[in-house]
Amino acid sequence: ILLIVAILTDDPLRSLHSLATEAGLAVLVEVHDEAELDRARAIGARLIGVNNRDLKTFKVDLATTERLAAKLENHGSKVVADAPSSPLLVAESGIHTRAAVERLARVGAGAILVGESLMRSGDLKSKVAELLGAPTS
Repeated sequence: ILLIVAILTDDPLRSLHSLATEAGLAVLVEVHDEAELDRARAIGARLIGVNNRDLKTFKVDLATTERLAAKLENHGSKVVADAPSSPLLVAESGIHTRAAVERLARVGAGAILVGESLMRSGDLKSKVAELLGAPTS
C-alpha cells in the first residue's frame, strides 16, 4: 500500500499505516521533503519512498533523494537497510539510466520505484536490464 504523506494529516497517516501493517501489508510511505520525512519516521515507517518529482511543479530532481537520505543516516554515510532503526529507502521518479540507479544507491537507496522510463521504453526487457546493470542478451 502507498501512503502519500503530502495528502494525509497525522492521525489518518498513523491510523492507515497501523491498519495496513496489522493486515500484513507492506506500507510504502512517500515523502517529498524534510518535514514529511520527519512525519514518516514518527509513525515508524519501515519503507520510506522519496519522490524526486515535486508534485506542485512536476520538476524532477534526484538531489531530493540525496538530501533526504542524508537525514536518514543512522550508520556511517549510508542508510543500512537491515539495521533495526533504519527504514528501507526507496528512490522514486526520474530514474532513467543505470548511472541514476548507481547515484541513488551511493546515498543509501536500497530500492527504486520506476515507471515512466519503463513505459516510454520500446524494449522493456532491455530497459530493465540496463537499470539493473545486467548484461542484455
